[in-house]
Amino acid sequence: MAYFNQKPLVIGDLVAQTPVVQGGMGVGISLSGLASAVANEGGIGVLSAAVVGMMHQTGPSARNNIAALREEIRRARAKTNGVLGVNVMVALSDFGEMVKTSVEEGIDVIFAGAGLPLNLPSYVEKGCKTKLVPIISSARAVRTIAKWWQEKYNYTPDAFVVEGPMAGGHLGFHKDQIDDPEYRLEKLVLQVLEAVRPLEERTGLKIPVIAAGGIFSGADIRRFFNLGASGVQMATRFVATEECDADIAFKNAYVNCKKEDIGIVQSPVGMPGRAIVNGFLQQAAQGEKHPTGCPFHCIVPCKQQESPYCISMALINACRGRLENGFAFIGANGYKVKEIVSVKKLFETLSEEYRQSEESAAESADADAAGREDSI
Repeated sequence: MAYFNQKPLVIGDLVAQTPVVQGGMGVGISLSGLASAVANEGGIGVLSAAVVGMMHQTGPSARNNIAALREEIRRARAKTNGVLGVNVMVALSDFGEMVKTSVEEGIDVIFAGAGLPLNLPSYVEKGCKTKLVPIISSARAVRTIAKWWQEKYNYTPDAFVVEGPMAGGHLGFHKDQIDDPEYRLEKLVLQVLEAVRPLEERTGLKIPVIAAGGIFSGADIRRFFNLGASGVQMATRFVATEECDADIAFKNAYVNCKKEDIGIVQSPVGMPGRAIVNGFLQQAAQGEKHPTGCPFHCIVPCKQQESPYCISMALINACRGRLENGFAFIGANGYKVKEIVSVKKLFETLSEEYRQSEESAAESADADAAGREDSI
């Protein structure tokens, strides 16, 4: 089991011995292969529900998405006894059905972001074991969700993932906020912890805060634990693993990526996103890409007539290795990826980085103490 000198991540009666959540990555990047491997290392492995039916080549329809999600959950469960989650974007047109299906299949956790999941508890019955965890980007969202869930459903969020602007994929920030120091993840985590505290006091429940967005190394993990986070969510670094469900060409795009290759793009769904800027995105920015049709209205806010390309098809092409017809989302620190390793090896590396950071901090503290004694 990975060493992080931290208590297990406890969400209600659910215990992840390794307090690391593998972020859900669509389309098709994190499915049963990656999620089960992470769960087997004691973390929380997360499948992405985004248009999962297209990855199974069953065709883009709501029915096929549901069937494919069931299959992926069952495949993952057959490979692990660990903790499994599903990431369901609020913006998905089949959000409700995806949540219901995940609950029916006994998934341990549902992570819901890309919008405020105000009606998420409506899909679970009293006594349901599945934990409900909103992905948010502000303390205000904590208060809004908690108040709504309490008044409408008498339900308290089981945990919160707070995702900062250094994350990959779609970002819950305006463009001018992404590089603003006021929106650094460290600040957001402290603000969310402050917003969660009265909620814990009122309910008598422990509500973990999980830090996400740009967390890359064991030193990063330690920094956020020291701030008070109960766990961290990481996505980008899990792409370059043998068990990741994406094509090898997708993984190599990460390995070969340079810092200057990463940029902020405007997604057809109306949100900024961080991606590896390639020929496809450059052509789209110049107006050279046009969707040939909408195979399935997968994202509610997507405006087909105004879209330079179909984002689902672009992400599916990328996942299958056809990057000339798609692109890869990536976190701000993705250029630091240098090789493809196993999930087990990745956790060992993170553990060692954490240990080295801990030892460096202890040596620094000893040196400071010695310096103070000399000055007396």
